[in-house]
Amino acid sequence: MAVVKPFRGVRPNPELAHKVAALPYDVMNREEAKKMAEGNPYSYLHVSRSEIDLDDSVNPYDKIVYEKANETLKRFKAEGIMIQDDKPVYYIYRQIMDGRPQTGIVACSSIDEYVDNTIKKHEFTRPVKEEDRINHFDYCNADTEPVFFAYRSKAEIQELIYNWIENHKPVYDFKSVDGIDHILWVIDEEEVINAIEENFKTVDYLYIADGHHRTASAAKVGLKRREQNPNYKGDEEFNFLMTVIFPDEELLIMDYNRVIQDLNGLSSEEFLAKISDKFTVEEAQGTEPYKPEARHTFGMFLDGKWYKLTAKSEIIDETDMVERLDVAILQKNLLHPVLGIENPRTDKRIDFVGGIRGLKELERRTQVDMKVAFALYPPSMEELFAIADVGEVMPPKSTWFEPKLASGLFVHELE
Repeated sequence: MAVVKPFRGVRPNPELAHKVAALPYDVMNREEAKKMAEGNPYSYLHVSRSEIDLDDSVNPYDKIVYEKANETLKRFKAEGIMIQDDKPVYYIYRQIMDGRPQTGIVACSSIDEYVDNTIKKHEFTRPVKEEDRINHFDYCNADTEPVFFAYRSKAEIQELIYNWIENHKPVYDFKSVDGIDHILWVIDEEEVINAIEENFKTVDYLYIADGHHRTASAAKVGLKRREQNPNYKGDEEFNFLMTVIFPDEELLIMDYNRVIQDLNGLSSEEFLAKISDKFTVEEAQGTEPYKPEARHTFGMFLDGKWYKLTAKSEIIDETDMVERLDVAILQKNLLHPVLGIENPRTDKRIDFVGGIRGLKELERRTQVDMKVAFALYPPSMEELFAIADVGEVMPPKSTWFEPKLASGLFVHELE
């Protein structure tokens, strides 16, 4: 059973929504965030990346940064830049990228279901990354950014959502600077609210699609508040975390590609000979980048040429749902044994390029700071679900979701 409840969201004044909305905190560095918010005092980056309003010498994890975020969020409310709904509601959040919509419910999910694994994970988290958002949420007394959840689509929930869209006007409808349409409806009728809540109780599991660290951080802040309030009843806001929950059928996982700094001491000829043991290597036809069209095929850019790599059957274990993923096949049979990338999480010789950047970005990187690039075929939502269902995790940097959720369109206060 999935616990999904409405909440009193703090959200932008409709006239300012397009100015408040920002990219998630973790898709840019400090310098990029400062540039994005330049000349826009309403940008939510002043909350999510509050270090941009402090001297560059200030450590981004210093206490003063989190205090600044809290101060700015309070000011946004006091000045009417952001307002709070009078009663608990659900929100419908639709994004459209390149003509493809994805439409989810903005709601609160239970931290208990995160702890007991009703909310399924497919990635490991790193404590150092968790700590930053723990402090941010704790100092701000709010889930300051949502997490991206998915579920196996149910017709009854979809019908409720699309009926509401058909019969109500959105409160926000704008296009962000990156070309994504953001549309938001407020569901404020009790009958519909109750129907959504009851229908989600028939959903077996929710799945973290993107935002494992934010989810872990929000849950740990809730557990911390429980320790501070030993007589808590369970219905307090700190027992819940803010999510946007999408049906799987509307989601797109993009490729998450790799670039490597060198050939581990090999010449190009030696490298091509070595990888031919486990992959069929062919020069790609035409002048365009080679984009893999099926599982177990890879694009490789080396010395100004694109190659098609096809994994040989003897290295594919279709009985193991993790090992049969292309990211695992590439890591186990090429990146580690040939290029010496033992741990892709920590090795400084490897970098990762989200599919939204395109394959031309892989070419560019090999001309700037890298030697060889690999384009991968993305995993499916069903593969993600199947791995999470059995408590396994996917290899690092397996999934890239687009579009990213905008930050600043909704905030969930913890008390």
